[in-house]
Amino acid sequence: MARALAEAGLPAVFSYAGRTAAPVAQPLPLRVGGFGGVEGLAAYIRVQAITHVIDATHPFAAQMSRNAVEACAATGTALVALERAPWAAGPGDRWLRVPSIEAAAEALPEAPARVFLAIGRQHLAAFAGRAQHHYLLRLVDPPDALPLPLAEAIIARGPFTLAEDLALLRRHEIHWIVAKNAGGEGARAKLDAARELGLPVVLIDRPAIPPRPRLETPEAVLGWLAHPADLGV
Repeated sequence: MARALAEAGLPAVFSYAGRTAAPVAQPLPLRVGGFGGVEGLAAYIRVQAITHVIDATHPFAAQMSRNAVEACAATGTALVALERAPWAAGPGDRWLRVPSIEAAAEALPEAPARVFLAIGRQHLAAFAGRAQHHYLLRLVDPPDALPLPLAEAIIARGPFTLAEDLALLRRHEIHWIVAKNAGGEGARAKLDAARELGLPVVLIDRPAIPPRPRLETPEAVLGWLAHPADLGV
């Protein structure tokens, strides 16, 4: 999306939350850090004379998306979500869908298992009560500490290929996978690998976000920027 905006010559600013130590470079002016809730975001929109907001955050960063809905409503700013379609199960998939991180931890078996915990680092504590399992983590940044007694972290940045994830799951003798339903292609390989190996996947559903206009591609968002009334905003 940032590349499309830059190539179109549109004035824009790219906002990172700041949770990653070395974020990917972007072809737009960059700001890093939170806004200070709904009021802080609304103040930023007013001070910077923002006319359009593209919510392209992760589907599980629900609080930021909720704040954007409220701040844009308060300031009369046009808002659209650029959001990947969620993954859908196909033939051969062994998916157990659950509504939350906590439900995912409860869904794991009682008997000790080797679990690929592909949920990032923010919600690992929810699995501390299931300490009988050995957890494999794949993180962008090295963790300061892990709240899990039996855990191993691999530091890597996607996207990952099917061959890479097949090798990973085989090498670590994984029995279960826990993942968020983020959608898109960059993180899908682990699900395709699980299907090929016949492994069960605990897939966490996306959190609820207030209704807002939603598009799935940067090209569609560029069209919305030219004609926002087409989505009723």
